[in-house]
Amino acid sequence: MKKFILGSAMALLLSTTAHAQTVGVSMALFDDNFLTVLRNGMQDYAKGMNGVTLQVEDAQNDIAKQQSQIQNFIASKVDAIIVNPVDTDATAAMSKLAADAKIPLIYVNREPANVDSLPDKQAFVASNEQESGTLEAKEVCRILGGKGKAVVMMGELSNQAARMRTKDVHDVLATDGCKGIKIVQEQTANWQRTQGADLMTNWLSSGLEFDAVISNNDEMAIGAIQALKAAGKPMDKIVVAGVDATQDALAAMQAGDLKVTVFQDAAGQGKGAVDAALKLAKGDKIDKKVYIPFQLVTPTNVKDFVKKN
Repeated sequence: MKKFILGSAMALLLSTTAHAQTVGVSMALFDDNFLTVLRNGMQDYAKGMNGVTLQVEDAQNDIAKQQSQIQNFIASKVDAIIVNPVDTDATAAMSKLAADAKIPLIYVNREPANVDSLPDKQAFVASNEQESGTLEAKEVCRILGGKGKAVVMMGELSNQAARMRTKDVHDVLATDGCKGIKIVQEQTANWQRTQGADLMTNWLSSGLEFDAVISNNDEMAIGAIQALKAAGKPMDKIVVAGVDATQDALAAMQAGDLKVTVFQDAAGQGKGAVDAALKLAKGDKIDKKVYIPFQLVTPTNVKDFVKKN
């Protein structure tokens, strides 16, 4: 009887070990509010899954460091790799490394330049950026009544999301009903709050006048708000808009400073990336692009989102 129990226990242990999976995760950087929620979403989700381990690394916004992390994951024979790319134009090399090693690769949140030609066992999980800037700009247009002056704060220009969100804004402001809104300045603040504040301070110092700040993300929008308030500008007279619906952004909206943001489900993207990685590791087929929907957030529905990101 003891031998039977011992044998059964060993069989269970071997079975569990056989199904244990390790996923290497390379994040563009840890020091970012949205990406922190994304990272935590992946880790919290994996904790509830038996036998799944995430090995999470910080690329510190360094392309070479991220590529080295991919190489290290491959050398340690992980079952799958998840990448939040530093530079979306530099993903082809990482795709080739993973493909040559026959290890599944999932890009998350930031769309790789080679997304339409990804090798087998590779996919992209995020939200459709064509929705984000479009929702944001349409709401700004509605608030302004289709007339006024706007400044645009862009993310890193090497990042597909920044380029797409900016294009979305231009496309919306070129439509009937919004053509009366003129973009008077457009510059990058690299997704960063401090750079957003510095850029806004420079614009104000130059005497630039505008009715709206359309930012590619919430962090830059919050930086803009800080600079506007420091300059004594009345926040009820300026429409500030962002994207992501981070906790800090939602607090700024409840305070009356941020008028528009767009909920990007960071935790949902994280879960989707882990699911996709594990499915590919098992040999299952999945879509090359897996989209998690964006949602418009305004002062009227902000309470519905305070616990989501």
